[in-house]
Amino acid sequence: MEFLGKKKTMLILTAVLTGSFMLSNINAAMAEYGGKMISAERTGERMIQKETLTLTQEWDKVFPKSDKVNHSKVTFVNRYGVTLAADLYTPKNADGKLPAIAVSGPFGAVKEQSSGLYAQEMAERGFIALAFDPSFTGESGGHPRYVASPDINTEDFSASVDFLSTQDNIDPERIGIIGICGFGGFAVNAAAIDTRIKATVASTMYDMSRVTANGYFDYDKDEATIKKERYEMRKKLNAQRAEDYKHGAYKNAGGVVDPLPKNAPQFVKDYYAYYKTKRGYHPRSLNSNNGWNMTSALSFMNMPILSYSDEIQSAVLLVHGEKAHSRYLSEDTFKKLKGNNKELIIIPGANHTDLYDQKKFIPFDKLEKFFREYLK
Repeated sequence: MEFLGKKKTMLILTAVLTGSFMLSNINAAMAEYGGKMISAERTGERMIQKETLTLTQEWDKVFPKSDKVNHSKVTFVNRYGVTLAADLYTPKNADGKLPAIAVSGPFGAVKEQSSGLYAQEMAERGFIALAFDPSFTGESGGHPRYVASPDINTEDFSASVDFLSTQDNIDPERIGIIGICGFGGFAVNAAAIDTRIKATVASTMYDMSRVTANGYFDYDKDEATIKKERYEMRKKLNAQRAEDYKHGAYKNAGGVVDPLPKNAPQFVKDYYAYYKTKRGYHPRSLNSNNGWNMTSALSFMNMPILSYSDEIQSAVLLVHGEKAHSRYLSEDTFKKLKGNNKELIIIPGANHTDLYDQKKFIPFDKLEKFFREYLK
């Protein structure tokens, strides 16, 4: 802002410090001093600005393209200024304003994998669906690359709602979200903060804060062991911060282990079977390749998600496989939820990654019914 003289500068500064800097104060100041104000919005300081992204135009998904929907590439910007890349799936011959669903995950995957499959399927069922790459990954922008954040990745869902709610063919009062794996946890977290989200599905969810801070299967550990392990991890990651800065580059944590050890746990074998084979491999997928920046884990150890999940008033559906190693994360999350519009369903015989892409296990009929009920 530009003002002439100390008197008017003090007028505005006083208003800011007293919390009374409202439109009336601005108008009064402008009237008194001849309207000579240049707003931050006009000078670009608060403008929403998109990065220029390079988007692949050919179909490069790990699933077949449907002839029942229209597909296009779109971009939008989150509250932290990161431009997100997404695939928009729209039912063919659709009329009027439709309900919409934003989809992301799994944690370390890209929109060409599971989220795109979910989005295309929901579009075939009459919803406009958006599958997006999270900040710093895939075709989305943001630097440094391959960073995960409990706050920013939750914000990515809200940014998708910003985009969807401003489209001419979408009813802004009928928007839901689907999060898969780690983004199931972020989806529930987004539902706690964003009242525009009317219905949320978390499929085969992880609570990334809990798993990072406590390790897997923390129900088998005593508190002292958890705290000791967490402290050792903090020391390791903080030492890595210094090494990264010294060498001018961020060390990655590595994707799904390759080659696969013969004695690997079954759930690691399941991850390998998806991310490292023709079934689900994608060249932009972190899990298929070199993984996240190692120090991304620090924020998850210090900033737990789901803290306000008991305050979610909108509908939530948790879906998990009977044989999934991660099943306890959905079951414990469900215990926190309040209200008769919350539901947990367990899919017989399914493991964690079966709900990534196996349509015989993914309950799409149930998802359609859920969203039709709560996005009406």
